[in-house]
Amino acid sequence: MNSTPDKSAAAAAGPDFDEAFYLATYPDVAAAVASGTFASGRAHFDTCGRAEGRLGANTRAAALLADAARCVEAHAAGRAFTTLPVWAGGLAAPAAVAPPSDLQKFVDARREGRGIWKWQHYLEVYERHFARFRGREVHVLEIGVYSGGSLDMWREYFGPQARIYGADIEPACQVYAGGAVRIFTGDQTDRAFWRRFRAEVPVLDIVIDDGGHLYDQQRITLEELLPHVRAGGVYLCEDVHTENNSFGAFAAGLAAMLNAGEVTNDREDVARRLACRTSPFQSAIHSVSFYPQIVVIEKNPAPVAELVAPKRGTQWQPFLQ
Repeated sequence: MNSTPDKSAAAAAGPDFDEAFYLATYPDVAAAVASGTFASGRAHFDTCGRAEGRLGANTRAAALLADAARCVEAHAAGRAFTTLPVWAGGLAAPAAVAPPSDLQKFVDARREGRGIWKWQHYLEVYERHFARFRGREVHVLEIGVYSGGSLDMWREYFGPQARIYGADIEPACQVYAGGAVRIFTGDQTDRAFWRRFRAEVPVLDIVIDDGGHLYDQQRITLEELLPHVRAGGVYLCEDVHTENNSFGAFAAGLAAMLNAGEVTNDREDVARRLACRTSPFQSAIHSVSFYPQIVVIEKNPAPVAELVAPKRGTQWQPFLQ
């Protein structure tokens, strides 16, 4: 499974930009294009307009992106935000440097042998979501074997009870099979391949998608494997690059589903003063977390039937009952 970047964002302007609207809205840009300073409105938008918080199109999506750009620019300058006051404040003082994690030590010590190629900040994300599985029987699948080094890392990190599975489109990766490691050869967009995989590996606790990084590869793999991950398990997709990444947008849609549902208000039952029946997705999914270039989906340890807000105590202000 190759490390080919997601080209879908670059292939089209997308919903965040309309050339005619942009030039009409910003006469200074139109003048700059006419003078040859910029080849087009899109060139100006990509170079500096987005960072300036300019609106690229007359759509809600473009407005939200423009608001986000203004917030980012304000944060970088240490100013209060103009559109999201909850983020306001100056830049925090640098935090104390934490000691290297076990994963960091392993990567730093790998001077020869099977190659490991991971973004540095991924290691902290792994620690945050995977630490609770260490030292127990855990079933871990990594999609994208490449040169086998990360399989060594997972085996060392999780311990001798771990069962490690690798999946790659390249048959040459079978050389890394042995002991507690099994290698499966197949295309991650092939649903039949995943059906065969699930039949042979009936249990999964962790999935790490470091495969081809294209939208269809990431989406199909998620659709085929997320239901297969056990309750309390973790699904992690790496290399979600570019701000208009298609899989990132797909995952944001999943995150929005966590907010769904109709809230009921029961004044007679303080234990269920507010309650919301969960959807099947809310019942199974604990959280959808976003980090730079990573999406992490965690499953609930057990099905959740409803979300409740009990009201406790006897002294209440009169303005809200």
